[in-house]
Amino acid sequence: MPTSLLNILLPLGAYLAGSVSFAIVVARVAKLQDPRQIGSGNPGATNMLRLGSRWAALFTLLGDLLKGTLAVMITGLFTQDPKILAAVVLAVFLGHLYPIYFGFKGGKGVATALGAYLALSPWLALAMVLTWLVVAGVLRYSSLAALIATALSPLYIWWLLKDPVYLVMGLVLALILFWRHRTNIHNLLQGTETRIGAR
Repeated sequence: MPTSLLNILLPLGAYLAGSVSFAIVVARVAKLQDPRQIGSGNPGATNMLRLGSRWAALFTLLGDLLKGTLAVMITGLFTQDPKILAAVVLAVFLGHLYPIYFGFKGGKGVATALGAYLALSPWLALAMVLTWLVVAGVLRYSSLAALIATALSPLYIWWLLKDPVYLVMGLVLALILFWRHRTNIHNLLQGTETRIGAR
């Protein structure tokens, strides 16, 4: 297969994989309420907890993580070109945000981004998870923990991957994540954001 064609098919395949919304799939299989109709309306693991099913939330989290990880790992079998790998990370992430199978209305992408970063560098994923755990443990806000981990991610990327292409990728992804969390940011500023463990 020509390299130019492969460089198009890999990000396209990543986008299609990212478009699989595990929150919606798990809810349908488990015969739970559509997560888009409750709480924040976000089809993600946090909102799945509001359905009262930890197992459904866990499967959603793992599914969203794995699609990011597998997209990058499979790409790595064909090429180690940072431009293609970065494009695949963004493609699988955007697929989660704007899934073709569900009217282009998806989740916020934190788990999928983390899964993609895990395939790029386990140390990068570990740094982000530890950041999330510390902030969430101290302040009890999942969204704030995600935002702080996201804000620090470009620094982690530059420190661990040392490639301008990945840095640009990280900055773009971080900006999109902040935009997707704009409602959470407003709620945090107003003091109305839901804390971890609250119903």
